[in-house]
Amino acid sequence: MSLSELLVQARRHAFEKVAPLEAPYPAYTIFISVSDGRQRARVVHASHATFDEAWKTAASRCRRLVQREKLQVRWLRADWPTSATRRNWKTLKEILKKTKRNYFRFALALDSQLKHIFLEQELNANAMLYGGNQVAHPVLNEKNFRRYAGLRYRSPPLDFSDDTQVIQLATTGVFCAAGASPQALHGAGRNAGRRVIEQLTPADAHGLVASSSRYLASQVQASGRFHYGWHACFDRPIRTYNSLRHASTTYAMVEAWEVTGDADLKAAIDRSLHFLTDSLIKEAELPDGQTAAFLIDAQDEIKLGGNAVCLLALVQYSRATGSREYLPLLEKLALGIAHMQDPHSGRFVHVLNYPDLSVKEPFRIIYYDGEAAFGLMRLYGLTGDPRWLAMVERAFDHFIDAEHWKAHDHWLSYCVNELTRYRDDERYYRFGLQNVADHLGFVASRITTFPTLLELMMAAEQMVQRLKASAEHSHLLEGLDLERFYQALEFRAHYLLNGHFFPEVAMYFQNPARILGSFYIRHHAFRVRIDDVEHYLSGYVAYLRYLQSNKQAVR
Repeated sequence: MSLSELLVQARRHAFEKVAPLEAPYPAYTIFISVSDGRQRARVVHASHATFDEAWKTAASRCRRLVQREKLQVRWLRADWPTSATRRNWKTLKEILKKTKRNYFRFALALDSQLKHIFLEQELNANAMLYGGNQVAHPVLNEKNFRRYAGLRYRSPPLDFSDDTQVIQLATTGVFCAAGASPQALHGAGRNAGRRVIEQLTPADAHGLVASSSRYLASQVQASGRFHYGWHACFDRPIRTYNSLRHASTTYAMVEAWEVTGDADLKAAIDRSLHFLTDSLIKEAELPDGQTAAFLIDAQDEIKLGGNAVCLLALVQYSRATGSREYLPLLEKLALGIAHMQDPHSGRFVHVLNYPDLSVKEPFRIIYYDGEAAFGLMRLYGLTGDPRWLAMVERAFDHFIDAEHWKAHDHWLSYCVNELTRYRDDERYYRFGLQNVADHLGFVASRITTFPTLLELMMAAEQMVQRLKASAEHSHLLEGLDLERFYQALEFRAHYLLNGHFFPEVAMYFQNPARILGSFYIRHHAFRVRIDDVEHYLSGYVAYLRYLQSNKQAVR
């Protein structure tokens, strides 16, 4: 589709939606952003008393830009203001102090004629309001602001003194791409700037699973090691590595491959597993003479959660492919977890030193407990070996006594859902319900996307469905507000869309092709890390199956 055709599409949509701003601002201002999909979007705009003149001028500037830069336009986005509020920098800085980092969702103009103006996407993708990860709120970053303003305008009037005026604008728009229908974009609010999806369909959820799993596949190098992550604003790599997250990400990729059947994804999974089993997992002799296996992380640490997610990845792969290749290794990994459990209290030790297996930290993070119990349950489901189920039941005696449900941990939700498939024990059901019952307000209101909340809800929902069908235990649901539960679940599934690099969002970052289809963490400067993507992906795999089962039930 040519630039002219994209402009026609965008104009048709904008003409039907745009409304004039009140004086003293120009009645109509049109922004047009274009990208070839490989480099940061270029933005032009124009203001006029009529829509036709504003569009005509902006489109003309866009054509000249594309011709001058020899851009092969893949994506085009048009935006326009819906409201304007005059402030000064002192007032705006006070507003920023009360706003979560990277959650300022407005455009800013430096003059009332809107000659020098920056979309919210330009501000955030260029870190113009970012003061570093130690500052919890947006901060005017004069260096980054001057840098991008100099690229956008020849001589921008940059005066950040307290009394200097600045105009805050809400905007909305439309996104157009070759071969696709125009996508209306959300206006002001937490959803600002990404496409409107009123109700997620199975096709939508499948698309999210497919795109994010393709992204993860693209991050697996020939060696099987991942590109661990990227700081999207300026396309900078995250140079640390985490073996635990290598394994857990691979687990999510196998879940996705069961949905998509993508051959490239399968090849990436195989490379990742080979690196995991050949390079990251080591054997050690236990005091009783048995040989165990451990995932070794940085500083020669053995993390309980590391062995657990290895179980999850290798069990899921074995189930999905029918392979028996990893059964001996799975036994050794489980023996490693058994070594880290007190057989009397059921409590786990969290971190050991390799290779002497001395205790480094008795407790690090509650996630490890849930991961270990869940991994063992999945292994029990694969092999039927009663040792692993017995370990989980001992662990749950401790979890219940310690009231671990107060942590509202998604791994514990996964685990108790799995455990109640094999043990129809009211104590376990109560634990699973307590894990979510008083957390629904948080799930339905948390400003960050917090993808593990969807995982928490989806695992709990599977248990809820079984309870509904249980004559013996259905009464337990009286302690759970089911209407509120499903409202919170749906809210979180839809809210996670705000962490997806749709093209209309990715186009403003340094290297759109690097991040397209992935998921990000906004308050961490739009970080894209494999484990971030993993949690979104697992949540949407479960949500897709939920939508599909509901559709079949309706039939």
